[in-house]
Amino acid sequence: MTDKEAAYMSIRQTVKVRGGAVVAVAAALALTLAGCGGGDDKPKEPQKSAPAQGQGSTPQKSASGEGKSLASTEVIASVNGLAGLVMDINEVARDQDGYLTVSGQIKNTGTKTFAQMATWRGDEKNASPGSVAGATLVDSVGKKRYYVLRDTEGRCACTIGLTMINAGESVPFFAQFPAPPTTTTEVVFGLPTFDTATLKISG
Repeated sequence: MTDKEAAYMSIRQTVKVRGGAVVAVAAALALTLAGCGGGDDKPKEPQKSAPAQGQGSTPQKSASGEGKSLASTEVIASVNGLAGLVMDINEVARDQDGYLTVSGQIKNTGTKTFAQMATWRGDEKNASPGSVAGATLVDSVGKKRYYVLRDTEGRCACTIGLTMINAGESVPFFAQFPAPPTTTTEVVFGLPTFDTATLKISG
């Protein structure tokens, strides 16, 4: 064996010994720490995460990932709007907090970009730009009209930030309302520039 080979073998043995020492020390520390768990400190409770909410809205499920669970892909109603727009509604659901959420997709089946959605926001000129805050629900049996929920600053519990829909593109939307009485099983949903849709309530 040459001097170089002997030196190399010596280095390898040293590394193995040191590695083994490190492993032994780590194991000893782990056992020591495991034996120290019986102190007087009480375990901390896990922190509760705040409910997810959309941009500047009142309590809500989320739309397009903004604190809202994904709506069903089933289309329960489809209505036409301006310039080749089609609104597909996927879900109309009550929740335990007394709200009713309508959610779906708005598709541009035309050949040009659509940007004329100013009327969709209703009376909200500044609080919720590019929103569907002008949506309404009508309970024909109870003879009552419901408007999209607002927070104390006038912002809607609905999709906001809509500026344009390109040709062939679909954008998700949702709007949340006070829930009609449980005896009401059907409502008429409307959004300015679209035909109205008669919808059955789930839940």
